[in-house]
Amino acid sequence: MLTTVNSPIDAFLDYLTVECGLSVNTLQAYQRDLERFAAFAAVGSDAEWNRVQSDQVIDFLVAEKQRGLAPPSVSRALVAIRMFFRFASSEGVIDRDVTEHIASPRLWQNLPEVLDPRAVDRLLAAPDPAHDRWPLRDRAILEMLYATGARASEVADLTVRSVNRQVGYANCIGKGRKERIVPVGRRALEALEAYLQTERPQLDRRGDQHLFLSHSGRRLGRETLWRIVKKYAVRAGISRRVSPHTLRHSFATHVLEGGADLRVVQEMLGHVDIGTTQIYTHVDQNRLKAIHRKYHPRA
Repeated sequence: MLTTVNSPIDAFLDYLTVECGLSVNTLQAYQRDLERFAAFAAVGSDAEWNRVQSDQVIDFLVAEKQRGLAPPSVSRALVAIRMFFRFASSEGVIDRDVTEHIASPRLWQNLPEVLDPRAVDRLLAAPDPAHDRWPLRDRAILEMLYATGARASEVADLTVRSVNRQVGYANCIGKGRKERIVPVGRRALEALEAYLQTERPQLDRRGDQHLFLSHSGRRLGRETLWRIVKKYAVRAGISRRVSPHTLRHSFATHVLEGGADLRVVQEMLGHVDIGTTQIYTHVDQNRLKAIHRKYHPRA
C-alpha cells in the first residue's frame, strides 16, 4: 500500500489524466481542492482516509463558502471530493464512499450568507439619534427583519394592526398572498413601541395604515428597506454584502442553532417545501452531533 500523504490523490489524478482526458486546468483545480480537503480533515496517511466522515466533507464545503469561495468553486470542490472517494473506494484504498449520500452540488450554489450573533448585535445597534433622522424607525425595521425572518416585502407590507404587541406576533402575508403568524421577540417589540410612540406620529401625515412610513408619510418600499439595511451594515463595520435577506438567513440559522425544530422554522419562514428550509441545516452540524451522542444508544 502507498504511504505518502498525497498518494491516493496522485493515483486519482493519474486516473483522470489517462482515462478521462481532463484539461490541465481542471486537474490542477481538483488537486488544489483535494489537498485543501486533506489538510482540513487532517489526513496524514492512507489509513486516515478511512476515518473521514461525511460531516467533515460538509464542514469543509461550508468553510470554503465562508472564506469567500464562489458558489461554482464550492460545487467543483464537492465534485472533486465525490469523484475521489468513488475512485478510492473502487480501488480498495478506502472501505466506503462517505460522499454517497451528500446532496448534489446544486445545494452548495445556494448556501446563504449568515451573520454571526455579534455582527447582528452591531447592526441592530447602528441607528444613532445623533446622525440619523429616523433612528427609532430604522432600528424597529432592523429588529423586525431579524426577529421574524420575514422578507423585505413582507415587512414593508405590515400594517399597524398586523402586529399584536400584547401577545407578541406578526401576521405576515407571503408569496401567493398566503398568511402566516410569526412570533416577535421582546427586543423587537420594545423597538417597535418606541417608534410607534415617538416617530410614527410625526411621519403619519396621510393616514396610511402601513407600519413603516417614509418622511412623506407613505409606505416604505422594499427597495428603501434594502438601502436602510446596507447603510447600517456599513456603519456596523460589516465588510460583506448585507441585505434584508441576510437577516432572514441569519434568523433561520440562529433559531435552528438554538434548538428549534426544522418544521417550525419552515412555518415561520413561509416555505411551502421543507427542502427549501433544509439548506439551513448545514450550519448546525455541531448540535446534531451532540444530540446523536446524547440519545443514540451506540454513539
